[in-house]
Amino acid sequence: MLWKGRRESSNVEDRRGSTTRTVVGGGIGTIVIVAIYLLLGGDPSQVLDNAQMGTVEGTSTYQPTAEETELAKFVAVVLAETEDVWTEIFRKQGSEYTNPKLVLYSGSVESACGYSGAATGPFYCPGDYKVYIDLSFFEELRQQFKAPGDFAMAYVIAHEVGHHVQTLTGINEKVMSLRSQLSEEEFNKYLVRLELQADYLAGVWANHVKRMNILEEGDLDEALNAASAVGDDRIQRSTQGYVVPESFTHGTSAQRKGWFNKGFNTGDLSQWDTFNADVL
Repeated sequence: MLWKGRRESSNVEDRRGSTTRTVVGGGIGTIVIVAIYLLLGGDPSQVLDNAQMGTVEGTSTYQPTAEETELAKFVAVVLAETEDVWTEIFRKQGSEYTNPKLVLYSGSVESACGYSGAATGPFYCPGDYKVYIDLSFFEELRQQFKAPGDFAMAYVIAHEVGHHVQTLTGINEKVMSLRSQLSEEEFNKYLVRLELQADYLAGVWANHVKRMNILEEGDLDEALNAASAVGDDRIQRSTQGYVVPESFTHGTSAQRKGWFNKGFNTGDLSQWDTFNADVL
């Protein structure tokens, strides 16, 4: 991706070096539940509201490496590109796009969705309109998930911004309102469709970036590889040796890759309705 020299977003909040620890009166069980909620892409605030908790904050001297400084600039450029693309798409539909914030953190972070550690991976919190990323994840993406390349990282950011688009359009709220009405297995099916739609939206963004002539040869393959690498089936097979389809919350590798590619090929929202799709 030809990103150097392009505009960097001013909506980046750098909390690296800050430490936040949440003390939950409900005990370790509550913390585990919160972690699960975050992994599902939901808002665990309802769980935390029922527990006694407090936060302990501190700061430490954080000295980013040259590579981390470069990566932070890259993230800011990608965020700026999502701002430009979605502002234009919303404008054409007669709506106004509200830019999300992107929080860089190291180790752990407190959001409106609760406490999260780096192991959670990048996530979007609808409670504060913010995307949270520990830059160490991108090394994990390269090493553990075997998905190297700058556009693989761009896909991850665009996917999380896709959740912001879902929040602005009311889709996220509708899906999350079903949580108390359905069994876990049934609700997971909606989560899969929510995540695949975010993949589609990331593809729509990539299509518009392509029109700007800033994609390089191999960039699309990097994004498709990353989408495939974070499929539920692939992750479960590599971590536990077997697959449990009813526990999927993000979709299979083929589904994630397919919906991103579909968004990339169409470049618009005409086919983004994963919730009424007969085949995922």
